[in-house]
Amino acid sequence: MSVVWYECKVKYRKTDETGGQKVLTEPYLVDALSYTEAEKRINEEMAAYISEEFKITAIKVANYAEIHPFENADRWFKSKITLIAYDEESGKERKTSMYMLVQANDVREAYDNTIHIMKNTMGEYSIPAITETPIMDVFPYFSGEEGETEMLERFNTLKASKPEKVEEVIDHMEFETALEE
Repeated sequence: MSVVWYECKVKYRKTDETGGQKVLTEPYLVDALSYTEAEKRINEEMAAYISEEFKITAIKVANYAEIHPFENADRWFKSKITLIAYDEESGKERKTSMYMLVQANDVREAYDNTIHIMKNTMGEYSIPAITETPIMDVFPYFSGEEGETEMLERFNTLKASKPEKVEEVIDHMEFETALEE
């Protein structure tokens, strides 16, 4: 099952160093199954960071194929990757673009991190664009500390909302298990 990232814009009042207050609207990314779950998750995540009242002003599906955090980096960059394939039937070159979110300190480091991510790619590719995003933080669903109860809750939520997807996941799991045997 592929990960769906939701960009959530959060509006809140922040006190600066001089004691003045200003209203900020900042985007964050969360991994969720639906808009409803994205709203719930961003509320939970932001409650831990913002002591005052905040408002979620927008939620939209983010167009990222992959998210790559790197240590000692504080900004997020959108890397456009163009995969190049040759169509043997027509003899033409076919290009497909995808976007990755890469953490880095500057554009050069984002480029180097993107090259590092793509180093084991068998096909030909190019990196036509890297731009800094306003994204403040990324909250993936699975942190590695998640227990079976939370995973079961998430599965049951998916089962209730999209039973056809559950069948697809189960079929895929059975196929993967058969391959392992």
